[in-house]
Amino acid sequence: MSHSTRRSGPWAGSFACWSLTLLLLLGGCGNDLEAPDDPAAPTMDLRTPAGEVLEEELSTEYQPLRLVRLVDGLEQPWAVGFLPDGRLLVTERPGRMQLVDEEGATELEGLPPVHAQGQGGLLDVVPHPDYEESGWIYFTYSQGDEDATATTLTRARLDGTALVDVEELFQAQPPEAPGGHYGSRILFLDDGTLLMSVGDRARNPERAQDTEDHAGTLLRLNADGSVPADNPFLDQDGYAPEVFTYGHRNIQGLTRHPATGEIWATEHGPRGGDELNLIQAGMNYGWPLVSLGREYGSQEPWGDERRRDDLTDPVLEFLPTLAPSGLTVVQGGGFHGTWEGNLLAGGLGSQRILRLVVEEGEVLHAEELIRGMVGRIRDVRQGPDGFIYFVTGEGDGGLYRLEPVE
Repeated sequence: MSHSTRRSGPWAGSFACWSLTLLLLLGGCGNDLEAPDDPAAPTMDLRTPAGEVLEEELSTEYQPLRLVRLVDGLEQPWAVGFLPDGRLLVTERPGRMQLVDEEGATELEGLPPVHAQGQGGLLDVVPHPDYEESGWIYFTYSQGDEDATATTLTRARLDGTALVDVEELFQAQPPEAPGGHYGSRILFLDDGTLLMSVGDRARNPERAQDTEDHAGTLLRLNADGSVPADNPFLDQDGYAPEVFTYGHRNIQGLTRHPATGEIWATEHGPRGGDELNLIQAGMNYGWPLVSLGREYGSQEPWGDERRRDDLTDPVLEFLPTLAPSGLTVVQGGGFHGTWEGNLLAGGLGSQRILRLVVEEGEVLHAEELIRGMVGRIRDVRQGPDGFIYFVTGEGDGGLYRLEPVE
């Protein structure tokens, strides 16, 4: 069943498109931004290998950076998570999870069966915010076989180098033949619920407008996988109760701004049309009814319309294309004050990280970082030590760190 709610975003797509292009071309315009007060100090040190310094001092507009490779030889790493004891977790899409400490990476035992085919496999990993009390580690992956797979949310506890107490919490319905667009990012909110992205599964984009379908949505769940009592479509006929927003193609970047509470997402368009979206409960983000991208084969504009008043516009279209994956907010960590509150968006095909200055729902400035230096950026997150960690989605991928240079 397809539904449309009359809502529209604050920024028209054509304006957003030109905003980023001009900001990248006229990068110096950001020099007029006022630096906020010194940000807060990092909360802890992480237990990582010493690593190899690839670049001692990279020049950026405000903040010189040191680029360090911590772990290499990873196969299609997909996400990095942080444990409160300073160790890190890294997922590899073929179906492995690595525990990283001072000695390097150790593969964990006990994962449930993962069907890695196409873009499917082991995807995101996020320890519960109250990990020290609960011990839960949450992760998403594609479950199924050669006939049908589904994006699945599971949690487990860590016992030495093994995952135990493995508990499947949710599986997106209905399953689809293996292929593309599984999502999938996890974001815990302050109220103890979590958001989980599910892609449109690629074969039938119209699923993103079927509100009884989990494909092409951002879902909101309780920590045990149940449905929160205040979800926007709860008890509404024709809507899956887990749905928080819909009309998405494939969200692979998801973060919450700690100062404003805003939820930001980056998602893949078709050819072009990659988006930065400000997420608000109950909204329809338009895919595949509208898009700023183009058809893969013909190169013609996607569909008949680029926007509609009853659908929510992106805040920004990334031009040139980003192929976005991974998104974080800079909070302290010794970075220049002008970085405080900025978004860092990873890019796969573009092989870069974009620093985005966002104020009151508008992108004011953008800067490219490490373009083409290490490969496809699959995930980017700020660690509790304040440094920026990212993984490269390559067959011979790695875990890297960006450090501020004083």
